[in-house]
Amino acid sequence: MLRYLLFRLGTMVSTLLVSSILIFTIIQLPPGDYLTNSIAELRAEGEAQAEEKVAFLREQYGLDQPLPVQYLHWISGFVQGDFGYSFEYAAPVSEVIGDRVFLTLVLNFVTVLFVYLVSFPLGLFIARRKHGFADRSLTLTGYVGLATPNFLLALILLYVANAIFGVSIGGMMDPAYLGQPWSTGKVVSVLAHLVVPVVVIGLSGTAAMIQRLRANLLDELRRPYVVAATARGLSDGFVLRKYALRSALNPFVSDIGDLLPQIVSGSVIISVIMSLPTTGPMLLSSLRSQDMYLAGSFLMFLSILTVAGMLVSDVALALIDPRLRLTGRRGH
Repeated sequence: MLRYLLFRLGTMVSTLLVSSILIFTIIQLPPGDYLTNSIAELRAEGEAQAEEKVAFLREQYGLDQPLPVQYLHWISGFVQGDFGYSFEYAAPVSEVIGDRVFLTLVLNFVTVLFVYLVSFPLGLFIARRKHGFADRSLTLTGYVGLATPNFLLALILLYVANAIFGVSIGGMMDPAYLGQPWSTGKVVSVLAHLVVPVVVIGLSGTAAMIQRLRANLLDELRRPYVVAATARGLSDGFVLRKYALRSALNPFVSDIGDLLPQIVSGSVIISVIMSLPTTGPMLLSSLRSQDMYLAGSFLMFLSILTVAGMLVSDVALALIDPRLRLTGRRGH
């Protein structure tokens, strides 16, 4: 198991290295940069020394160096906790992001937890009652959840809450706690405000996971070894838990690696719509303004979160199925 874990950690590091190169390259592809745009704005305002100011900033932050040198400077600083300087906010990136990365981690973690805590028991429930009323009704509800875009559900909930109940469900905490240090009241406020965005972001994933677990279980229940166990007089519940469930769990657990990137990408739009103080809105703003260090740091954080989810998925699968450990160790 230790060799398998080291192998996966090595794969994780190499993946992040390639991701960092791609992120830096993509950010550099659009013509110009934030400082180039600043020159145009300063000239429009009549600043005679616009180019001198920008040249000073370029030299100070190494933007006059070749791109490979800029990349090495950025990634080496990132590893050491120096995420660069945000030109748009005129402050270090570590100060600009503040609690946004932490709140993003909390939101995504709680959403994944919600998806699995809801989909697992419901998937078991409808698999044991196939083609019954509960199966058909929950399956129909799942299809509706899959067909409903997350942003549309968010808009509907925002309208209903404001028009009918006269309350605002946007944000992730009461306005009184914005910019305040963490306290018990702030934690309680964040937990209370998490309910709606977690449901909105996790609804489609929950519906998909329920259908996937149901299909896996029904497929396993038709296998000869399960039919033989039932013929020996074992109860349906025991056969389901002892035989079918363990084999059906592999695809269910492996979906963690696919689910987390979907949640991360889906939460960006929801964060903008619901005014959530996560990385999503600031990421879009930094990409539009070509604030390279701020945008690159956010994208790297999201890459780390995604790769970490895949690592958790691989380790969980290895614990469930020892054959995967042998495959990872031998490298084939």
